[in-house]
Amino acid sequence: MTRNAAPGTVRPVLTRERIVLAAVGLIERESADALSMRRVAAELGVAVMSLYNHVPNKSALLEGVAEHVVSGLELHDDPSEPWQERARALVRAFRKVAHDNPRCMTIVLTHKIDTPVALRPAERALALADAAGFDGETAVRIMRALLAYALGAQLREVAMSKMLGHLAETGAQAWSRLDPDEFPHVIAYGPALAGIDAEADFEFGLDLLIGALDRLPRRPPHRG
Repeated sequence: MTRNAAPGTVRPVLTRERIVLAAVGLIERESADALSMRRVAAELGVAVMSLYNHVPNKSALLEGVAEHVVSGLELHDDPSEPWQERARALVRAFRKVAHDNPRCMTIVLTHKIDTPVALRPAERALALADAAGFDGETAVRIMRALLAYALGAQLREVAMSKMLGHLAETGAQAWSRLDPDEFPHVIAYGPALAGIDAEADFEFGLDLLIGALDRLPRRPPHRG
């Protein structure tokens, strides 16, 4: 059932962008499982058949969602900065997109994006690795490592929050239920384990990654 507009109301023109935005909102509120052409039509207050003039099917809609999320990546870059800082900025930007669209990121990872926008993060990572003096094969692996860390850190943050978040609430009660012979370190480090600081954890891991990459062999860096 579609929503009826009030008499005299001018309905916004239906476009692919509006359809995709409605799908993104629905996914983030509920989940990807809730997405259907009928649900999106209801969100927009239009007949479901009208969607097909802009999006041929649900698969194409999911591709549009993935494209929209990736296009939100803010790829500000200053080639004059050290490659390490450029790499940090890229990973932080990719993490922000994953953080802002946690449920839609599953769509990004499981659906093709048949437009150049999908290659922009890879191009940026490859460019900075090349500017730092890494050879082609190493640059590709660096690109994969940087993007994998950005996504992995966000997934870990969500998982750890669910798995350990209750420890901050129950405190000593949680540790009292554990066998000290089996979990001596968990008990000893309990307060630190329960205190989740996602930003500090992310930056700590990012420093480790950039530091390790910085020790790889490479030619003298050049500008660009």
